[in-house]
Amino acid sequence: QVQLVESGGGLVQAGGSLRLSCAASGRTFSLVAMGWFRQAPGKEREFVAAITWSGGVTVLADSVKGRFTISRDNAKNTVYLQMNSLKPEDTAVYYCAAKKYYGTIRNVDEYTYWGQGTQVTVSS
Repeated sequence: QVQLVESGGGLVQAGGSLRLSCAASGRTFSLVAMGWFRQAPGKEREFVAAITWSGGVTVLADSVKGRFTISRDNAKNTVYLQMNSLKPEDTAVYYCAAKKYYGTIRNVDEYTYWGQGTQVTVSS
């Protein structure tokens, strides 16, 4: 089992920045990648960013390219999502997730472990 704990959400004005953190514990050696997803009210959960655990390969959704960065600190078993130039449409609950098998890194159904979510609200 793997446990994920997110932190760093909050309220920010449009154009501002936030950094989300996701600390993993447990059987982290079984993981191949970690990702961030978000879900706005009335919408489906959508992919935001992901990073492979060993090689550090990153993938970003088109809607956040150039504004968000995903990184990891393997020594701390922590993944970060740096969010800059935030827009009101970025408002959502952000979830950290981890997967055990390679496949389609953007596919929400392929992630086994999930954090509790952290609210990000961007005011206009």
